[in-house]
Amino acid sequence: MELKVSSLAERPEMHERVVEMATSWPEFVLADPVGAFHYGRIATELPQHVLFAEDERGEVVAQAHSVPFALAVEGRGELPALGWDQVLLWAFADLRRGVRPDTVSAIAISVAPHVQGRGLSALMLSAMRDSARAQGFQEVVAPVRPNAKHLEPRTPIEEYAHRVRPDGLPHDPWLRVHARVGATIDSVAPASMTVPGSLEQWRRWTGLPFDTAGDIEVPGALVPVRCEPERGYAVYVEPNVWVRHAL
Repeated sequence: MELKVSSLAERPEMHERVVEMATSWPEFVLADPVGAFHYGRIATELPQHVLFAEDERGEVVAQAHSVPFALAVEGRGELPALGWDQVLLWAFADLRRGVRPDTVSAIAISVAPHVQGRGLSALMLSAMRDSARAQGFQEVVAPVRPNAKHLEPRTPIEEYAHRVRPDGLPHDPWLRVHARVGATIDSVAPASMTVPGSLEQWRRWTGLPFDTAGDIEVPGALVPVRCEPERGYAVYVEPNVWVRHAL
């Protein structure tokens, strides 16, 4: 497959086609309140940080979103335990206040369902690194959502994140893609994304009854969802793994 990678800053006329590209994210992930409010702003307010790949027919088949933010400032310095949510909040707070960014954080790399398994995620990660370098940044960080962790929802994230194969590379396929281009694991973000919802919302998102108190395993979730039927809600707190890419 021959692909052309561009940014929305270069090709603003592609905005609608990029944001409407089909993805395979679980529905409940899209209900994270921080992401629901801020994710769409990246394409409109930070178009140079939205990359997309077109195939030979001009179809958008992959995209990569990132945000610039200031890490080396008072009160920060370390990658946050609140991970994905926190870096989105930092990035748009910095943009509003005119704070000069020093780091780029990956937010999402998505591949259209019909072309998954062809190495497009690695291509977009490489493009993201190249774009950040060209803009003068010296580091890309990423709150990685390990893509096989959902198969082991009750395995502690610290144990899973540091599991390696005999060749020394990470056990998880998506962490392995990052490691192959030189990324190192920094830390775990234990509460990277938080999705609260009513029991009815969780039933709609998952097709599960959500009528039993306790931890419920949900397809696509990296850890169980906490269900509180007597209180009428359930909450998903997703851990991610912070990795760092020196450029």
